[in-house]
This record gives sequence, structure tokens and C-alpha cells, in this order.
Amino acid sequence: MISTGQLIIDLTAIQKNWQLLNQKTGVDTECAAVVKANAYGLGAVPVARSLIGVGCRTFFVATLDEAIELREAVVGEYKIIVLGGMASNHYKECARYQLTPTLVTFQQLSLWQMACSQDASQKEEWQSPVIKIDTGMHRLGLSLNEIKQLILEKNLLTSLSPNIFMSHLACADEPSHPLNNQQLSAFCYVLNELKQLLPNVKASFANSSGIYLGNNYQFDIVRPGVSLYGANPTLDLANPMTPVVKLSVPINQIKGVPVGDSVGYGASYKAKKDTRIAVTFGGYADGLFRILGSGGKGFYCGYPVPIAGRVSMDSIAFDISSVPDALLSEENNMIEILGEHQTVDQLAVQASTIAYEILTSLGQRYHRTYQGGVVA
Repeated sequence: MISTGQLIIDLTAIQKNWQLLNQKTGVDTECAAVVKANAYGLGAVPVARSLIGVGCRTFFVATLDEAIELREAVVGEYKIIVLGGMASNHYKECARYQLTPTLVTFQQLSLWQMACSQDASQKEEWQSPVIKIDTGMHRLGLSLNEIKQLILEKNLLTSLSPNIFMSHLACADEPSHPLNNQQLSAFCYVLNELKQLLPNVKASFANSSGIYLGNNYQFDIVRPGVSLYGANPTLDLANPMTPVVKLSVPINQIKGVPVGDSVGYGASYKAKKDTRIAVTFGGYADGLFRILGSGGKGFYCGYPVPIAGRVSMDSIAFDISSVPDALLSEENNMIEILGEHQTVDQLAVQASTIAYEILTSLGQRYHRTYQGGVVA
């Protein structure tokens, strides 16, 4: 008997999703992959290796530690870009592991220039940083006024020899939102000015949803993340991505609950009739959020089974009264949370959140299995 949940990650599906996104981009646009947060909880190393197998050559991570872990596992001429900025002591690690930093402040630009000038070794491609521009999201990045100042200080800009100028869309999943066009206009304006000094510099703007806003948002490099893992980048349309994750939790006990009796903490659920429940492994310690007790469901042998009562740390009760007696057996001892009958986007709606949070919260107690994939 399986004592923990089964989490199956389909690497072939991730490859198909990257290939679809790659085909969606222009012929002169590179499709990279965002594998930060351990590839959104699914495993950065196996995911990156499988993507290398179908042609991906550039990977984005959030932190230096993530980048080092990935570089130790993925050796070769694959670019690893650290999105989270650069501290003053990061240069040596970037040099050792050939990691490209994203610089987001004037101070970081100066620190990187100083470190490069003190390094007597021949200049290598990884030393050409990414510079992030804040075009209206007001998260990390140089403001438009700071970029104008940077253009005036030609020596700093040209000595840095940046490889990519990057910005990030705030509302890409809402195609009609006016901020999309405002950010695009701002990015195009500063990029045109920057290319007067650096004509060969590349530009990166689109995330998963941004790719679907059209070719004018794609520039030289696109950075898909959550769509690689099966989430829908086009929320108003059918999901073009292949599902990646299957999650099932084992039934530990089946019992009857008489009409009027309660189930779980706080006695928030009361049986309106004689009810049969299945108590499973898995709870909020495993990324199955407590709020799912207010309308979440699983599937037993294809039958929808609502959650009965509050989600606990390690267990969930499901009302399986609608399941025919003939299907109750030791062989049928799992309840599907994600899979054929329920997508990560659908579960996210039930939890009043987004697919990103569902994926990155999947716990470490599940028995993880990888399927398919061309491993580099």
C-alpha cells in the first residue's frame, strides 16, 4: 500500500509544451525556459535536462543558489541567467560557474563594471550582463529616467557590454489590459535609444502569456515559465498546453457518518444524510490548501467526490457516497487530485489562487515519479 501521495511528472509533456511555445515565436526569436523555484516545484534538474534534449539553450532562475545547483548538474554551453540581481560578492561565483546576472540598480551596474575591470582574464560571454528595465510594473529594474541617465553615461553602458535588455509584463494574462500596450511602448522607446549605442544588444519581454499577445511582444528571447508545466497562458481560451502533473492521494480509511454528525476540525461539515467518507493522506502540509475545504473536490474512479470538512495538515475527508459499491476495493485505493479529470488551473480556482501557487506548493512527502523525456 502507498502511504504517501503519488506525484507523477511527465517530462515528455514539458518538452511538447516548450516545442509548442517555440513554434509560436518568430523565426528569429529564441525560446528560453524559466526553471526558478525548482522548476515551479517539479524539479529544475530533470526539467532542464529534458528541455536540452529538444533544443532549449537558455535557462532563467531566481537566485544564485538555484543557478549553482543547476550548473553543477547541467554542464555545457547552456546559458543560465540569474533574475534576482547581484550582490557585491557574487562575481566570483558567477565566474566560477559561468552564470549571467540580471542587474537591476545603478549600484549593481557599477559593482559589475568594477569586478569585470579587476578580472584580468579574457572577457567571456557570461560576463555580458542582463539589464532589467522597469516599464511600469514597479518591481525590480531601472526606471525609465535611470535608463535615460544610463544612455547619457555612455562609458558605463558600453563598458558593461550588456547582452540583453529585459522587462516584465504586469498584465499579460489580460490581453485587453491597457498596461500591456503602455509597457510595450515604453520598452520599444528605450530599446530604440539603447540600440543607438549597442546595435547588437538583444531584448526580452514576453513571459508565458506575453508570447500569446503577438509577435510584437516577443523580441529576441521569450521566457515561458508556468505554461511549460501545463498551466493555461490564455485564460480566456482553451488551454493549448499539455497537462504535466498527476497527483493522487491514498485512502487510509473508509467509514460511515450518520446524518447530523460532523466531520473534521470545527465541526464545520455536518452530514445531511447518512454519508460514506474516505479519509486520505495529504493536507495543507503537502500543498493542498486549507481553503479547499470550502468547495474543493477530487475524483474516485472518475466520480467527483467533494471534500467533507476542513483540510487537515496530513489528511482530507472526501464524501464518496456517490461512488457505486462495486468500485470500492483495495485496488481502487487512490483519489485523484490532479490528472485526467482535474487540471492545475481548475484546482487553483477551487483554492482561490493561481496555478503558480499550486505547483510551487506541492509538498516533498509525495512519492515523485518522472515519466518520459529525452534526458541530455
